[in-house]
Amino acid sequence: MYMEDTIAAISTPQGTGGIGIVRISGEKAFAIAGKVFRGKKPFEQLKSHTVSLGKIIDPQSGAMVDEVLLSKMVKPHTYTREDIVEINCHGGTAVIRKILELVIKEGARLAEPGEFTKRAFLNGRIDLSQAEAVIDLINSKTKESSRAAAAQLEGKLSRKLKAARDRLIELIAHMEVTFDYPEHDIEEVTGREVYRETKEIKETLCELARGFEKGRILREGLNAVIVGRPNVGKSSLLNELSGKNRAIVTDIPGTTRDVIEEYIDMNGIPVRIVDTAGIRETSDVVEKIGVERTQKEINEADLVIMMVDAAEGIKEEDWAILQTVRDKKLVVLINKVDLAEQRVIGEIEEKLAGYGPIRTSIKEEKGLDQLENAITRLFVKGEINPNSEVLVTNVRHKSLMDDAVRSLSEAMASYEAGMPLDCIAIDIKNAAESLGQITGESVSEDVMHRIFSRFCVGK
Repeated sequence: MYMEDTIAAISTPQGTGGIGIVRISGEKAFAIAGKVFRGKKPFEQLKSHTVSLGKIIDPQSGAMVDEVLLSKMVKPHTYTREDIVEINCHGGTAVIRKILELVIKEGARLAEPGEFTKRAFLNGRIDLSQAEAVIDLINSKTKESSRAAAAQLEGKLSRKLKAARDRLIELIAHMEVTFDYPEHDIEEVTGREVYRETKEIKETLCELARGFEKGRILREGLNAVIVGRPNVGKSSLLNELSGKNRAIVTDIPGTTRDVIEEYIDMNGIPVRIVDTAGIRETSDVVEKIGVERTQKEINEADLVIMMVDAAEGIKEEDWAILQTVRDKKLVVLINKVDLAEQRVIGEIEEKLAGYGPIRTSIKEEKGLDQLENAITRLFVKGEINPNSEVLVTNVRHKSLMDDAVRSLSEAMASYEAGMPLDCIAIDIKNAAESLGQITGESVSEDVMHRIFSRFCVGK
């Protein structure tokens, strides 16, 4: 990626829509836009951060391509801190591609994935962790996960990490004074200060890292699979939770032959919930393949929702399924309680007492709130509230924070063992380096490339 280039890309999703946006960023953005845009005023006279009505014209033929709204934004108060033009045209595929072709023909080049955001990072408008929050915000599936990403984009995590890194750098600077002026007898005092400061910074990082599991769940969501014998209500549960008729529901066992998935919001947690083929011995070749896929989904799941038919009671197949999922986080539902006697339901509950079963009737919409609350308790201790705490949502960030904590622990152990300050300083520098890789103050080009390659073109 060459920073002196002017880049352009379509910033709206592929396909037909009401509006399409072509974004241009770089030194030649205004010159290029001026060649293809015709409005009431010459392009040079348009004010910054205003929207102007006009037409896109092919400079060679003079033919009009589309009537558009154009936004002109003068640096540095832009997304990339470069001059930016955004052309809002009609969202037809042919129209938006033609406009992009004209822009590229006049001197821009097609942007690579994430290049606009990468320029925002390289030009100092955002740090690397904020840049990663952009893609998290785009990919968020629930209100709470979008709030967590927005908080990171706002810089809540960055400020905490930068404050910790600044303290480490200041500490290193004090230690360097000790190395440079050994004639001053201050090593013992400096050593105690180093130990105390290192311990405080380590505790701060550990406190941040403790929120990772909650943050990871908000960012990545949970994989939940519904299992049980055929015709216990698995497809009905998926349809009820998703609010759609995604799965075919009949009284005939074995109707579901393949896995069917849907994303839902459970108390702010994005959950990919999968309806599977009923688990049983079968000679049907297609159904057998479905059962094999069910087992694959169970192996990859974070959560298993096991359903038992209250009307039929617990059978040998149910105990076999429970044995299969014994190592997974599990919620057991006693379904169809509207069709069973209270005495029978009570007997089933006694047999499943160790699993804390929940009574449900999908038909009468009973027990679904208890199911959602049970799942939340299993994975999140306490309420999810990104506005009141800084959540670490990114695995890369958590790994680097762990590296920093280990380095600080080694520095403290070295001091306790009576090691000289120059040895302790190495571990503290390593900790500062790890934190710098999170915010981008010390990060390699390869890491940057991996991060921004996950972005869509146009962002």
